[in-house]
Amino acid sequence: MEGTVVNPAAETTAEINAGQQRGTASEVFFALLKLGLTSFGGPIAHLGYFRDELVVRRKWIDEAGYADLVALCQFLPGPASSQVGFALGLLRAGPLGALAAWTAFTLPSALLLVAFAMTATAFNGPVGTGLLHGLKIVAVAVVAQAVWGMARSLTPDRPRAAIALAAILTVIFVSSAVGQVAAIALGGLIGLMVCRDSEAASESMLSFKVPRWIGIISLISFFALLVLLPLAASSELPGISLFDAFYRSGALVFGGGHVVLPLLQAEVVDPGWVSNDAFLAGYGVTQAMPGPLFTFAAYLGIVMGPQPNGAVGAAIALLAVFLPGFLLLLGALPFWDDFRRRPLAQAAMRGANAAVVGILAAALYSPVWTSAIIRPYDFALAAAGFLLLTVWKAPPWIVVITMSIGGIGLVFL
Repeated sequence: MEGTVVNPAAETTAEINAGQQRGTASEVFFALLKLGLTSFGGPIAHLGYFRDELVVRRKWIDEAGYADLVALCQFLPGPASSQVGFALGLLRAGPLGALAAWTAFTLPSALLLVAFAMTATAFNGPVGTGLLHGLKIVAVAVVAQAVWGMARSLTPDRPRAAIALAAILTVIFVSSAVGQVAAIALGGLIGLMVCRDSEAASESMLSFKVPRWIGIISLISFFALLVLLPLAASSELPGISLFDAFYRSGALVFGGGHVVLPLLQAEVVDPGWVSNDAFLAGYGVTQAMPGPLFTFAAYLGIVMGPQPNGAVGAAIALLAVFLPGFLLLLGALPFWDDFRRRPLAQAAMRGANAAVVGILAAALYSPVWTSAIIRPYDFALAAAGFLLLTVWKAPPWIVVITMSIGGIGLVFL
């Protein structure tokens, strides 16, 4: 992807759209299905796959427009790569194209995780125990890699490093989803004061034909659900409680798919809906899957203790965790180009992103580290996985297989 030569005189997005017929939902579906089956490596890698397939080869959007779209999706809470795919489907084939893009990109990994969840109880005996322990060690390596990479890019100076430390302390002293929200809000407020002197936004334009009234309705819907779902969940209707837990988690994910880990852990493990062992084993398997990390929600919906679980629980969890990110995207598209140029908005987001690093670092210790690293052998295996990911740049599925075999081997030591 990095070696692809791009014509400097490439057409603009407007010229591309004017020079060819509007695409169809089926075209979008099969283009994104290919990416959903082959896009390994996490959100950053997904954006590279999208660029190669949809910008360079299919020319659905120009380079400047794509860069601006990526900036928007990284600014908003939610799964950035899925939001980019959703927006490109919207650009190519309208609302049906957006739905087709999300379905095709999400379906492969969601179905694979559902299949794993339905067969996980078959892993009995020492081999099964070792395999599940190896998957928990995978989670240690992957989250450590995420913390390392995000810290280098999102906390490059002392003020933002201090914000990350403040976020760690906040989630330690307020150990719930409330603490994570408070850490992000605190990071944004501090960012307003200390993160104003970084680079300015680019001069490129992002132009989607989304009316402002659609944007306003989407934003109102996002906040209304965020406020009203917890009130409705107090009625003790299981479906509403499940939707609320996953919606709130999807609404608060700044900084990439890995950040959903501590949010979901607080929502499903703390109340006893899912055991911590099952949670970490599923998260480990998710690393071997193509497509978005948010499909981890489908696995959790299957293994959930209280009703609704199974296929219905998976569908509710999957829809709920993706919905807020898409509502925010539709709400932001008509206003983004003006808003992103405001220095205060940029400063607040730098502070919030630094806080995300602290939240993920705290999650690396608990529940990930404390549940998986029991003996020195476990630490050695986790260190090997971390080095495979960061130094040798091994694909995540290779690391999952290696750690799983290693976990089985540790049973016999």
